[in-house]
Amino acid sequence: MFYERIKELRLSLGLTQVQFGRKLCVTKQCVSNWENCNLQPSIDMLTRIAETFSISADYLLGLSDKLTIDVSGLTNEQILHIQAVVSDLKNA
Repeated sequence: MFYERIKELRLSLGLTQVQFGRKLCVTKQCVSNWENCNLQPSIDMLTRIAETFSISADYLLGLSDKLTIDVSGLTNEQILHIQAVVSDLKNA
């Protein structure tokens, strides 16, 4: 499941394997190995990936399908705007 989620995350952000690797300070080959299920990241790297992209490790590992959005630092008005956009997308 991890290999599918990591590729899905990278593509959803419009990043190449090289760009994705740079964000995490790893090589393109490392990202390629994750995406092809040739190797798994360390626990420390899994934590870094989750923190860098504001997602849960549970989501990356396939233990949860729930994605959350980090809205810390936003005003209540900004959060309401985000909720409205999400609601519109669900109803589209």
